Amino acid sequence: MMMNAFFERMKALLGDDFDRYIETVDKEPYRGIRVNTLKMTAEELLPLLPFAGEQTPFAEDGYYVSAEKLGKHPLHHAGAFYVQEPSATSAVTALNVRPGDKVLDMCAAPGGKSTQIAAKLSGTGLLWANEVVRPRAHTLLTNIERMGVKNAVVSNMTADRLSSMLAGFFDKVLVDAPCSGEGMFRKDKDAIFEWSPEHSQACAARQKEIMDASAAAVAPDGELVYSTCTFSRDENEGVVEHFLKNHPDFEMIDTGCRFGEASRFGEGMELCRRIFPYHGGEGHFVAKFKKRGGKPYQGGSYVYREPAKEERQQIDAFVADILRNPSFRNYCVIDDRILNLPDPELLPDMDGMNILRAGMKLGDFKKGRIEPHHNLATALTPDQFKRRLILHATDELASRYISGEELEIDAWIKGWAVVTVNGITLGLGKASNGRLKNKYPKGLRTLPWKDLQI
Repeated sequence: MMMNAFFERMKALLGDDFDRYIETVDKEPYRGIRVNTLKMTAEELLPLLPFAGEQTPFAEDGYYVSAEKLGKHPLHHAGAFYVQEPSATSAVTALNVRPGDKVLDMCAAPGGKSTQIAAKLSGTGLLWANEVVRPRAHTLLTNIERMGVKNAVVSNMTADRLSSMLAGFFDKVLVDAPCSGEGMFRKDKDAIFEWSPEHSQACAARQKEIMDASAAAVAPDGELVYSTCTFSRDENEGVVEHFLKNHPDFEMIDTGCRFGEASRFGEGMELCRRIFPYHGGEGHFVAKFKKRGGKPYQGGSYVYREPAKEERQQIDAFVADILRNPSFRNYCVIDDRILNLPDPELLPDMDGMNILRAGMKLGDFKKGRIEPHHNLATALTPDQFKRRLILHATDELASRYISGEELEIDAWIKGWAVVTVNGITLGLGKASNGRLKNKYPKGLRTLPWKDLQI
C-alpha cells in the first residue's frame, strides 16, 4: 500500500518524466568514491584501483566504481579515498569552500561531506563538524581521523545550542539534513516499504527547525547550503520556502552547478538543483543562500594555555623520538590526552560546549610514559617519521597488518614505527627483535584483503 502511495506521489511530482524514473527503479544503484586529496592526487590513486571508472559530474574528485566492500581495501583504511554515493558529493561542490574559510557542517555524520570540506580547505581555515546523535558523532570522528584532517573541531550538540553559542561565526554552513531518504531507495529496496507520507512530513518539520537554528551561525555575507537525499517537495522546496519567509536576511543564490536539473517544483525555485537517478546519481537536492546583514561573531576567542613545563618537556621528548623535525606548536593537555590544536587564532571560546576533539590527538599519558595515538599516524606523512615499514596495498603484509597480526620486520627497526602503503600512512606499531607489535585500533581491523571478492 505505502509503495503504491509513494509511486503515485512520484508520478504527480515528475509528470512526463515519471517513466524515466521508473526505468531506473530496478537497476543497480550508482557506487562511487571520492579521492582524498589531503593524502593523494587522483593521478596517484586511480592507477592503484582497477575498479575505478569515470569521473562523476558532481565533484571534481568523485569517481564511479564497479565494486563493493571497498571499505576493507588497505588504501581505504589509509584514508586515500572515501566511499561515497556519487551525487552525495554535490552539496559541498555547491558550498564552494575556499582555503582559509571557517566552515560548519551542522549534521555531519558519518563524515563524507565533512572530509570533502576538509580536502577543499587543504589544511587551512577551520572545519567544525557537528552531530547531535552521540554514537554517530563518534563515527564522524573516526572518519575525520582516518582521512588525516588536522584542522577540525568535532562536536556533539543540538543545532540551536551550537548556533546560539557561535552566532555569526562561520563563513560557510552546510545543512545536509536528516530526511526520509527517498533518493536512496535503490540502495535499500526494503526501505520503500517503510515509507509513509507522515514520516516525510515529520522530517520536513525537523528540517525547518534545523535550518531556522543554523541561520544564526552564518556570518554576515556568509553562505549556507541546504541539501537532502529525498525527492519529497515538502522536504526540499517546501523547506526552502519556509526558510526564505522566516529569514528575510537571506536570499537564495545560484549554486554555480549544472549537474542534475533546475527545480521546476515551485515558483522561484529554479536556482535549486534536483538530481534523479537518470542524471547519473541517486536522488539529491541542493539549495544555496547568502546572508545579507546581521552581526558578526560577538563571543570570545579561545584562550590558549601552554601545558605545564614538565608535561611540555615530556611531550617534546616523545615526538622527537618518533618524528623527524616535529613542528607542532599548539599542544593542549586535557586529562591524560595530548592534542595539537588547530590554529588557536581561528578558534572561538569553547567553554560549555560538548567537544569530542579539537585538532589531532598525539597520544595519552599512561603511567609515566606517553602512548602514541592512531591519529598521530593518520594525520602525518611517512617522511615525518623516523622509522617506517614501507608496503604496497597489494602486499600480503598490508592485509595482515589491518587484520591485526604481528609482523616480522627488519631487526634494525626498534621503537615506534609507522606502517605505510603506497606512500601514505596506515598506522603504528612497536618494533622489537624483528617483530612489529600491531597497534592498529581493534575497532578498525578487518579480514585480510586477499580474502575479499572484488
